[in-house]
Amino acid sequence: PEPSTSDDNLNLQSLAIDDSKSSINRFLDDPDDSNIQAVTSGDTPYTSVKTFEDLNLSPELLKGLYVEMKFDRPSKIQGVSLPMILTPPYKNLIAQAHNGSGKTTCFVLGMLSRVDPKLAAPQALCICPTRELANQNMEVLQRMGKYTGITAECAVPADSRDPTSRSRRPPVTAQVVIGTPGTINRWMTARTLGMSCMKVLVFDEADHMLAESGFKEDSLRIMKTIVKFNPDCQVLFFSATFNDTVRAFVSKIVKELFVKDYNELFVKKEELSLESVKQYKVNCPDELSKIMVIKDKIFELGQKLGQTIIFVRTRNSASMLHKALVEYGYEVTTIQGALTQDDRDKIVKEFKEGLTQVLISTDLLARGFDQSEVNLVVNYDLPVVFDRNERYNRGSEPDYEVYLHRIGRAGRFGRKGAVFNLLCTDRDYELMAKIERHFNSTVTEVPSWRSDEDFEAALKNAGL
Repeated sequence: PEPSTSDDNLNLQSLAIDDSKSSINRFLDDPDDSNIQAVTSGDTPYTSVKTFEDLNLSPELLKGLYVEMKFDRPSKIQGVSLPMILTPPYKNLIAQAHNGSGKTTCFVLGMLSRVDPKLAAPQALCICPTRELANQNMEVLQRMGKYTGITAECAVPADSRDPTSRSRRPPVTAQVVIGTPGTINRWMTARTLGMSCMKVLVFDEADHMLAESGFKEDSLRIMKTIVKFNPDCQVLFFSATFNDTVRAFVSKIVKELFVKDYNELFVKKEELSLESVKQYKVNCPDELSKIMVIKDKIFELGQKLGQTIIFVRTRNSASMLHKALVEYGYEVTTIQGALTQDDRDKIVKEFKEGLTQVLISTDLLARGFDQSEVNLVVNYDLPVVFDRNERYNRGSEPDYEVYLHRIGRAGRFGRKGAVFNLLCTDRDYELMAKIERHFNSTVTEVPSWRSDEDFEAALKNAGL
């Protein structure tokens, strides 16, 4: 007989798990159970789940998880946090878990499972620090929610050259809105984005969204508006890092603005140093030798190993490095904040589709950018805290959070990865020493920047 192509048949095929490929590559970088600390409030009992079926999700959502996302079970972070998100009474949650542990699935599933598909009004809102992250979260939501019929819209800055971007837009009827704080605030102020039916508000990379140097004012305005119209809205704060100041501030907001108790979930700090990624430091006598290391060692030896992201501190460094590598005949693309929105989107898309192998980036992409083929990260410059009040900023304090986010771009989802920190000045060595002390880990030194054997050994050591 002809092979049947009925929907049911296709689904069964898609749901079969091929053990040979079983989730080794795909599966998440799971912390030890003992390292996950959940602090629950009130008397609601939460039981950690082992399967998605234990969560009482709709059949359409389960199909999205298995067929589209190709998941076979929740990661440990998901197993602990999803019951806290999905069990009534719906409590607020402050969750900190490292990159690649499946945070996005937690809040996307949280949003999709609370939306009423019959009500054409915004019911879930997710706020992200960059348009790249908003677009990426939107892709995950659309894949996971493919069979639910739930509608979604991205609220990101329109390209100013687009004539429709200035005109008045109709009220938002999409059930889920994912976007950046400035655009969401503008839509709220114009009464284009209504808050009266909002059930879930998510902050992705919440530490940055609520830091003084980040989007604190915009984020607070959004929360205050929601509380005014809908005090029962559930708020989920997710981030890979929360320093003590931001953590205290988030707790204060939740207590004072939403006036109800909340749950917390944390992974212990030493677990955040990303075990699957091998970190190296390379002594480079001058700027030119840094470029030589990238060209002769990392590209030549690493080109068969997947994609590479090179992080630089400034737009000028990005342009200089780009120009130097192109002159040596390498195809590289560069992303930084001065580009138009369309160009940024195009560059990210090409890199995600594997059309380009090497991406030079400022810290625009340090957070949340998810590309499973990235196995190598190069810190051309180490990240430093920039103090706006210091006129002559010498940047003597490393930005530990950004460092963690950067190295988290390699070895996503428990895969192997290597990070090369290129050190050139006394200040670089000082910054690196502080980073090692902070994370309580020693970063291996590559003996010689000139030696192929040393770099080959380093890559082999990283499991690449």
